Amino acid sequence: MSDMILRAMTTDGWVKAVAINSKAIVERARTIHNTTPTATAALGRALTACSMLGNMQKIENGSVTLQIKGGGPLGTILTVSDATGNVRGYVQNPHITLLEKYAGKLDVGAAVGTDGMLTVIRDLQMKEPYVGSVELVTGEIGDDVTAYLVQSEQCPSACGLGVLVDRDHSVRCAGGFILQLLPGAPEELIDRLEQGIAAAGSVTAMLDKGMSLEDLLKTVTGGMELEFFEPTPVEYRCYCSRERVEAALISLGKAELNEIAAEGKVQEIGCQFCDTVYKFTPEDVRTLLAGL
Repeated sequence: MSDMILRAMTTDGWVKAVAINSKAIVERARTIHNTTPTATAALGRALTACSMLGNMQKIENGSVTLQIKGGGPLGTILTVSDATGNVRGYVQNPHITLLEKYAGKLDVGAAVGTDGMLTVIRDLQMKEPYVGSVELVTGEIGDDVTAYLVQSEQCPSACGLGVLVDRDHSVRCAGGFILQLLPGAPEELIDRLEQGIAAAGSVTAMLDKGMSLEDLLKTVTGGMELEFFEPTPVEYRCYCSRERVEAALISLGKAELNEIAAEGKVQEIGCQFCDTVYKFTPEDVRTLLAGL
C-alpha cells in the first residue's frame, strides 16, 4: 500500500488538519542511507513533517526544505519536499549507536540535540525564498515543528510524529499529523484539541493497531466533525539527474576540471539524497571543458 496524505477541515471552518502514513517513505530512506534505528527514527520524523509541510503549500511548483541542526551525534538532518508531498532527505551521521530513553524507546531528542535551530525554507516561486528559524525545544522534532508553526508563522498548531522501528531494524509504521487553528477560532477549541491529542496517545500506537488516517484525525481532534478531501499518494522521490551533476561539475571551474581530467580516473559522484551514482570518465570531463 502506498503512502498517503489526507487533509481535512472541521465543518465549522475553524481547524484544518493533515495526516500522513509515511512507512514506505521512511523505509526507503533507511535502505538508501543504511541508518541505524535511532537515525531511522529521527530522519523518518523529519521526512514525515516535511512531506506534510510541502503538501500544505498552495504554490504548485513550490518546495519546502526542513533543516535541523541540534548539536547532537546525528549532525545535520536535511529534508526537501515538493508541493505534493514527495520528499527526500539525509542525515549527516546515519550510523550512530543506539540511543534509548529506556528499553524499546529510542531517544531521538538526545540524538538530535537541543543546542541549535530548526529552519524551514519555503520556495514560493518568488525572487527570494521565505526562511524561518526557531531554537530547538526538545529535539524530538514534533515539538520543534510545533514551535516553528506557532512562533514563525504565528499560527496555533500541533504536530505529532512517530516512527516505529521493528526488531530487524525495518520500519514497522510511520506517520504524523498537523493541526492548525484558523484566525478567529474560539479559544475553547484549543482546550478541546489538547484533550484530544492527549487522549489519542502516540502516533505509532494508533498506526500500529491499524487505525486509518480518517480515524486518526477524528481522534486527535477530539471527535470534531470533519470534512475530508481526496487523499494524495506520496513517495520518497529524488530529482537528481546526470544533467544536474554536470552543472555542479561545471561550477567547479576550468582549472579544477582540468586537474580532474588529468588524473585519468573515472570519477564516481553519488547523490546525497538517493543511492544513484553517476560516473564520469576523463573524456566526459574533457567534453564538459570543451562546452565551456
